Amino acid sequence: MTTPQAETGRTVTTDIPARLDRLPWSRWHWTIVIGLGTVWILDGLEVTVVGNIAGRLSEPGSGLPITSGQVTGLAAALYVAGACAGALFWGRLTDKWGRKKLFMITLAVYLGATALTAVSFDTWWFFLFRFLTGFGIGGEYAAINSAIDELIPAEYRGRVDLMINGSFWLGAVGGSLLSIVALDTAIFPKDVGWRLTFALGAVLALVILLVRRHVPESPRWLLMHGREDEAERIVSAIERQVEEEKGEPLARAEGELTIHQRGSVTFAEIARTVFAKYRKRATLGFALFIGQAFLYNAITFGFGAILTTFFDVPTGSTGYYFAVIAVGNFLGPLLLGKLFDTVGRRVMISGTYLLSGLLLFGTAWLFDRGSLSATTLTACWCAVLFFASAGASSAYLTVSEIFPMETRAMSIAFFYALGTAAGGISGPLLFADLTGTGEVGDTVLAFQIGAGLMCAAGLVAAFLAVRAERRSLEDIAKPLTAAATAATDRVRPQGEPGSRPATA
Repeated sequence: MTTPQAETGRTVTTDIPARLDRLPWSRWHWTIVIGLGTVWILDGLEVTVVGNIAGRLSEPGSGLPITSGQVTGLAAALYVAGACAGALFWGRLTDKWGRKKLFMITLAVYLGATALTAVSFDTWWFFLFRFLTGFGIGGEYAAINSAIDELIPAEYRGRVDLMINGSFWLGAVGGSLLSIVALDTAIFPKDVGWRLTFALGAVLALVILLVRRHVPESPRWLLMHGREDEAERIVSAIERQVEEEKGEPLARAEGELTIHQRGSVTFAEIARTVFAKYRKRATLGFALFIGQAFLYNAITFGFGAILTTFFDVPTGSTGYYFAVIAVGNFLGPLLLGKLFDTVGRRVMISGTYLLSGLLLFGTAWLFDRGSLSATTLTACWCAVLFFASAGASSAYLTVSEIFPMETRAMSIAFFYALGTAAGGISGPLLFADLTGTGEVGDTVLAFQIGAGLMCAAGLVAAFLAVRAERRSLEDIAKPLTAAATAATDRVRPQGEPGSRPATA
């Protein structure tokens, strides 16, 4: 195999992106979804498990000299900081080294870090590997979203991306249920149960790692980096597999792309592209991520405190309420995802953001009047998060498809880090003070802040959202390497009449 550097510097014309986009849904696509998408379940599992085991870790005999506040405070902040740093660090390398190499490396980092968390013997060890676990997960977001969008046909890209990002909440439900079993001292000793929850995360990561071996590198990335022969072999193999499954030949692909192959782009080019050429799209990404980050913190950060303070729900029972809203979070992207590909991005993104914001305003009004019980408040939250989850998932979809391919992973990483930092740092600082006072008015204000920012993001989307539904990635944002002149070489399926090898 030749190196990317040895193959760059030529201008070629290819129909590979069009061939990928015209594929019907098949078992091969399910392999991609399972191999790449299940990492969000691990993220949901991680976040939920740590919150649920905080009390056990702080108890005498847990095997770790740590307080509950350190688990939910410092350890949680380090996980968030690791995720932000990992997104930016690995995002750059994903654009430079390729999608497959990075989604294997980042999962391996997560696997090793969470396994080493399970054997923590002191607080510094626990803190270090919480940071490194986040570091791996943050890198996953950039590598995985890039690969998924570049491998999934345009007709299905929206619903698949939303469903995968929404699967975080399946992990949240699993984490809640796992904690109940693992923390039962009738089954496991105090110093063993919590370790098993982290060990299980490592085992699941290992299984996913084995599945990922069969996921190919993005042919689009290979084309840009001078490895068109490898891209052709991958796409031809996929086409043969799909034709065998469907029992009929595939339709001829329509559309070609001419590119000037080159190495990776510089940070200056990335910044100039995202913040100058696509300034309105950057504003859209910023609004979507900040809106969803603050709405989720307005509801979930003081979730347990609100139920116990205002409705006398026992601390040990709040997990059941959380499981209910987690299900609502998953159902939103699952049931609404198809509409993002049919009704369209602009209507659905702005609609889900505005609806969730307005419903939260309504919830705040009912809460202020004293008209809600723990059950009805949870039902209101479920309705809010049904739409909010679809909207939040569409934020990841949006930033992964509206910028040129050469900047895709770094764009995802930047907006993910921005939203995660806002939600994981400034959000808790603000909402902890409001929901912790025990005053109805302060909690109402927390709801209203989250609702207001979500509505503002919805209005931004109504004007700036890109009509990306069922369009190829290259049509949504022209690659930086796209050539303005006619190509000297053309990549054709092997055996096609008139095909010829590329020349330097």
